Amino acid sequence: MADISKTEKVQLHVPDLDELRAVLQAGLEDNFAEVEVSVVDCPDLTKDPFQFPVKGLCGKPRITDVGGVPYLVPLVHKHKEYNMNTISKELELPGAFVLGAAAAPSRIVGMNAELVPLVLTEAEGRPAVNSSYVSSINPADGQCLQEKYSNKFSDCSFGLLGNLYACEGKSGKVIEVRAKKRTGDHSLVTALRNSLKDRYPDKSLALGGTFVIQKGKAKIHIMPREFSACPLNCNDDVNSWLKHFEVSAPLICQSVLVSRDPGLDLRVEHTHCFSHHGEGGHYYIDTTPDSVEYLGYFMPAEFVYRIDRPDETHGVGRD
Repeated sequence: MADISKTEKVQLHVPDLDELRAVLQAGLEDNFAEVEVSVVDCPDLTKDPFQFPVKGLCGKPRITDVGGVPYLVPLVHKHKEYNMNTISKELELPGAFVLGAAAAPSRIVGMNAELVPLVLTEAEGRPAVNSSYVSSINPADGQCLQEKYSNKFSDCSFGLLGNLYACEGKSGKVIEVRAKKRTGDHSLVTALRNSLKDRYPDKSLALGGTFVIQKGKAKIHIMPREFSACPLNCNDDVNSWLKHFEVSAPLICQSVLVSRDPGLDLRVEHTHCFSHHGEGGHYYIDTTPDSVEYLGYFMPAEFVYRIDRPDETHGVGRD
């Protein structure tokens, strides 16, 4: 198991939602032809297409960066394994709802794979509800194999690395983002992050939440089932090792992004997606800019927690 005793906590800048709405509206217009950012009541996320175990994204919002890419490359540190229930306590929010992007726990699932975490962690008198998905390479045909985690496993573990948004899962006001027809070079996530970075260059802000690619296609990757036996020393090595796919909407994406690293060696953005048609993995960008349509719901995080930060770090493999 991994050492989670090393936790660093930093308070983030949190503008009010109306200010944030205006900043994101202006920023996203540089990257999309049609943009509408609003402050709305969070839709019921237990309903389609989300099917989350909680209704909303509100209540003590925070993010965490657990472990990191240095535990995957150049060579894997297989003993790095974490538990969502333990992590929620480390985030000072036992019973939290957690979403985001992580690696599957290879010791438990028996392979390397992408994890799309959607977990209502355990609380007094209530067991955890794990609605996560695992995306792996199907050994039969080399294509994407997406499975519901709880169909095979009963734990709430993940491995190596995780970028997670945690909250109480309550209803409330959130930022709604509608964007169509990408005119710039950036993904929705990068465009959101750049909007914050440009408006608040000296501050660290973070958003977490979910968005749906309603129309179009997207580029994703899935890690191979076997960890690399040879050291992956540069981005070219990593990209050659990963398996890349083009997948189709609708895709439900879970995202965590930070405008500026406050000195914690953070991965500044990380997004995983699932679907109800069997495709999912690590999202990069849409591949159909003329027809893509996004609908997302986000909340600004109040704190970032850096858990089990690698002593030896590097910038490889963070795209």
